[in-house]
Formats: sequence, structure tokens, C-alpha cells
Amino acid sequence: MSEKYDVIVIGGGPGGYVAAIRAAQLGLKTACVDSYSGKDGKAAPGGTCLNVGCIPSKALLDSSKHYHHIEKEYAEHGIRANGVSIDIEAMLKRKDGVVKKLTGGVTQLLKANKVDFYHGKGTLGAGREVSVAPSDDGDEVKLSADNVILASGSVPIEIPNVAFDGKYIVDNVGALDFEAVPEKLGVIGAGVIGLELGSVWNRLGSEVTLLEALPDFLALTDRDIAKQSLRIFKRQGLDIRLETRVKSAEVKNEQVEVVVEVENEDHSLSFDRLLVSVGRKANTEGLLLEDSGVRLDDQGRIDVDEKSRTSVDGVWAIGDCVRGPMLAHKASEEGVAVAELIAGQFAEIHFDTVPWVVYTDPEIAWVGKTEQQLEEEGIPYSVGSFPFAANGRALAGGHGDGMVKMLAHEETDQLLGVHIVGSNASELIGECVVTMEFQGCSEDLARIVHAHPTLSEAIHEAALHLDGRAIHRAN
Repeated sequence: MSEKYDVIVIGGGPGGYVAAIRAAQLGLKTACVDSYSGKDGKAAPGGTCLNVGCIPSKALLDSSKHYHHIEKEYAEHGIRANGVSIDIEAMLKRKDGVVKKLTGGVTQLLKANKVDFYHGKGTLGAGREVSVAPSDDGDEVKLSADNVILASGSVPIEIPNVAFDGKYIVDNVGALDFEAVPEKLGVIGAGVIGLELGSVWNRLGSEVTLLEALPDFLALTDRDIAKQSLRIFKRQGLDIRLETRVKSAEVKNEQVEVVVEVENEDHSLSFDRLLVSVGRKANTEGLLLEDSGVRLDDQGRIDVDEKSRTSVDGVWAIGDCVRGPMLAHKASEEGVAVAELIAGQFAEIHFDTVPWVVYTDPEIAWVGKTEQQLEEEGIPYSVGSFPFAANGRALAGGHGDGMVKMLAHEETDQLLGVHIVGSNASELIGECVVTMEFQGCSEDLARIVHAHPTLSEAIHEAALHLDGRAIHRAN
């Protein structure tokens, strides 16, 4: 006879483990099933984000930033250092330590909240029955529940004629563990992952070339922010080539030979390593038995409604395996909402106020509509902006690159979107998200007292500029 639960969560990433904890907090008997194993072979809940995504990439970004600053920028502060070198092994060890600490923390949180954890591959069948194939090759376990939450995450997309080999041609996982700095690193895709990991190895001395098939750089971002970001990244040494389609890649004599098409002509490029980062897709392989009744959409994602309900009563789905942005914080909030809905509470997610961040240096962050979206939708709007070059805190810290751009409804002044490229943009975007969540106006941000000197004053000034009354820039 199978173990019976109120809630079973399949997947232990930022959506899954958060959903399980919240369900348990609400008094529901809860289990979480996750197959991820750490480098030591033990259970490592936290999903792609904690293990090979958000967290390890930020650890490497931070390490590489320290190295870049001391090698390239500290001299102008009067700080001189001779014989600076980078110990890649130590850098990777630190990164792995951060990951292990956090995944271990998730394990303890699940235990503290009395969530039963199963380390194995979970598969959903008919009647909300879940079979677990243990990661230690033990006997299959049968579970059942009144409610099942699918939080299986996503996996990297592969492209034709470019096969991962784990050493020379890699996905984001491989790019987190290069044993030495590649002399030449090719990156297919100039999106978030490509830019972040490309920045890491560029700062450490690699000659990085990003190959982007699209004609627009960072097409999801506001065009002014994208243009300024592109100039900054090129100045940093990233070779970003737009409208460059990769046709094939193969390893020859420990080099990756890449054929690209530019303006209908083929060209050959050679790299020491090649990172493929063209996006991710829902991870549903082996998740659903045919009799589960759960329907997928035309993109292979689990089909859900606005409340994250699937086509089967009592089965829910959240995170990267469903519609919406593939962002860890979006998955977490969906997890909380679904747990509360199961418990009979009111809960909803506002996708139009989910913030986005690219953790380059400077960072890029935004929330809401871009100017081009407002134009396409015929919404009347006003624009305000402010450059960090005119912000005292930014200049004092050597962070004068970038700007804040603010969009508000021309008639009501309701805040419609804020876009930032600059130091600590990931933190600065927070007050803009709060303002939009409460349906606030640009005038609200303009009237709030911002401490001086701070980077947040750039948001204040952008709001003032929107109404033609900025103090520290010409209107």
C-alpha cells in the first residue's frame, strides 16, 4: 500500500521546495521528490538554480569581478598590486562550497518543516499516484496524494549539429567548471546565461566571442537599455556578433571548429571551448505516464490555467515547466500561491510585476513594459531617464556607466515600466516593483525622499525628469 499525503511536490528547485515548505506550514502532510545529486553523490535539493545556475554563476561572477578590479581598476584608486594571479581551482572550490552550504540549508529547512523528502525520480500516473525511482538504485516507492504539484524545471536547449560533449562543447554546467581559463571561448547565444558566463571568463583573461542569431541585442529589454548595454559590453572586450547563425560545430585536434552563416555566407571560427546557451525548455521527459491525463501545450510545457491548475483535478504545475518567464523567483511565488490555494486561501501572481535581472557588471534589471511594447499596444506614455554619470555615489564608487529609464501612463501617470543598466540594478529595481504592485505613479517615486548620496537617487531623478523637473540633469 502506498504512502498517502495531502500534497506531493515533484521537483526540489526554487518552485518545488518552496511549495513543499509552504504547504507544510499550512498543516498539510507533504512530501517532496527530487532526483538532483551533488558532486558527492548525495541529495542536493535546490534544482538547477542552486546547483548549476543562479547561485554558482553569481559566485563566479563575484570572484572574477574581484580579480578584474584589482588587475584593471584599483590603480586609479591609488592601490597598486604586483604579480596578481588567479587560482582557478580555489575559485571553483569556493563556488562549490557556496552551493553545498545552500543545498544543505534547503535539506534542513525541509526537515525542520516536517516535509518528507524522497531522493529519486518522480513520475506521475493516474489517480495522482507518484512512483519514485530512488537515486541509490533501491526499490521503487509508491506514493499518492490529494494534490500533486509538478515543479520539474527546465533543461538546456540543444541545437542541430552542435552536440554537447561535456568538455569542449558544453552547456551552462560545463562552463561553471572549466579547469583553466580558455584562451578563446565561443558562446552561442548572447542572452542572460551567455552574457553572465561570458563575462566571468572574459574578466579572467579569455577572448570571448558571443554568436547571436537574432538581429537585436537582448530583444526582451528596452531598446535604449539594450543599446547602452551593448556599448558597455563591447568596451569591456566582449566580441558580440549579431545576425550570426551557427550551422555546425565539431571538435578537431582539441579545438572546436564552428561554421557560422553571416549575410548568407559561411565562415569558419575556432575556439578552445564552446558554450551553448540558446535558451531552456520544460523538463517533462519521464515525468508523466500516459494515463496521468496531464496535457502539454504546443511548446512541450505543462498546460495550466491562471491558477496553475492542470487538466487533471488536484494536479498543479509551476515554474519553468509552465508558461511565463523562466525565473527562480517567479517559480517560488507560484509555489507559495499554489500551496495557499490548496489550503483554501486566496492567492495570485501578477506576472506583469515580476522583475528580470542580468547579473553582468553593470547589472541590467527591469520590470513592466518596454517602450516598444507600449508603442505596439498604442498606450500613451511619458518617459523619464537619468544617467549614473550624474550620480554622486556612482561616480565616487567608479560606477558611472548606465542609466535609469522610467515609463508612465501619459494621462494617469501610473508606472508602466522601469529599466535600469547600472551597478546594483538588481537591488534598485525593488522599489519600482513595489510601486507597480500597488499601482503607484511616477509622482510617488518623485515625492519619496531618497538618501544622499545613494544610487537610488537615479530613480528619484528619473521620476522627476518624466515630469520635466529633474534637478541634476537638463530637462
